Amino acid sequence: MGRPLEFYFDFSSPYGYFAAARIDDLAARHGRAVTWRPILLGAVFKTTGQQPLTEIPLKGPYAERDLYRSARLYGIPFQLPSKFPIAATGACRAFYFLSDQDAALARQLALELYKAYFADGRDITSPDVIVEIAKDLGADQDGLTTALNDPALKDRLRSEVDAAIARGVFGSPYVIVDGEAFWGADRLDHVDRWLTTGGW
Repeated sequence: MGRPLEFYFDFSSPYGYFAAARIDDLAARHGRAVTWRPILLGAVFKTTGQQPLTEIPLKGPYAERDLYRSARLYGIPFQLPSKFPIAATGACRAFYFLSDQDAALARQLALELYKAYFADGRDITSPDVIVEIAKDLGADQDGLTTALNDPALKDRLRSEVDAAIARGVFGSPYVIVDGEAFWGADRLDHVDRWLTTGGW
């Protein structure tokens, strides 16, 4: 088995949502695992000068249409939330708290948070919503509630985002395969072929 794919994503990224639904199956077909790494695009944008796609003149209306079109293509339930984009700081902290104990549980939490936000319209910036979703998956409710305000966990997330930026991560989803970077949900087909052929 080769090295795990590194999957960077933001919980406020609809294209990250689309990729999250597909990345593990894609990797498994090639005998690979996936390391999930949530980040905060708001911090990244301070470095790149970018802004959310839907807020860019001319590109915004196209992007919104493309999101619904992409969701239909992938067969993934999707509704652009009324509050969009968001700073999903709490969701990221919850993920890293759980990932240190149980990576599979953290991955399941990420998928459920994405679904809650982009399919069910729930406010995943709310600690109560995050904890409720995690509890339904079997996570320690009290432990997570306490951890969300732990300065050490806040520092952990800051370090993860800084490390991502240092590696050149500028968007979501962003996948690194054996040192080769691919940006965008539409690049998962490239990732698939890269793993099949060994690169080109």
